[in-house]
Amino acid sequence: MKISASVLATPITGLGSLLPGISVEDIDYIHLDVMDGNFVPQISFGEAICAEVKKLTEIPLDVHLMVRSPEQEVPKYYSLKPDFITFHAETTSFGVRLAEDIRKNGSKVGIALNPGTPLSLIENYLPYLDLILLMTVDPGFYGQSFVKSGLRKIEQAKKMIEGTSILLEVDGGVGPGNIRELHNLGVNISVAGSAVFKSGNPAENSRNLKHICKA
Repeated sequence: MKISASVLATPITGLGSLLPGISVEDIDYIHLDVMDGNFVPQISFGEAICAEVKKLTEIPLDVHLMVRSPEQEVPKYYSLKPDFITFHAETTSFGVRLAEDIRKNGSKVGIALNPGTPLSLIENYLPYLDLILLMTVDPGFYGQSFVKSGLRKIEQAKKMIEGTSILLEVDGGVGPGNIRELHNLGVNISVAGSAVFKSGNPAENSRNLKHICKA
């Protein structure tokens, strides 16, 4: 199990002291939730803050765009060279073209689905994807509990991508109480916000989540 730590769970002003002390051995990715106040009701931050985060850490970036018309927004992140750029299937009619452009610019392609969006929406995208991100909370409402129906969707997604190199990532309500179950279902990357940043040492919290998976 790899951990993608969502900085949305900690004040942006505190990242300057937190991130430089964390190594990629502890946290595998820094998860950047970009919200536009349109596709989701909240506004978080954009490419300028993401660029500042990149200056603070050697940990690879995992950019998650919760925005309308991602084909207009995605190119703003190419210069950051994130490992993943993920956009929502619900937000564009030009997903294949966008996926090809992301790969051409050096990042891996992720596509995200809200809890209520069926997996059938992305079947034709599979040849163009490196990652599927399943939301297990409704995006844009921080602090929600894990949507239990997400477990069945994870099982279905694993069957869909069987025999491919596509990774499965889960975002929403992940913590010590359920990360082992996610690991056992075959989730490759878990996005963790509160479980990493809300109390104690973020590096230690992340190591603990990985230890639970191995126990």
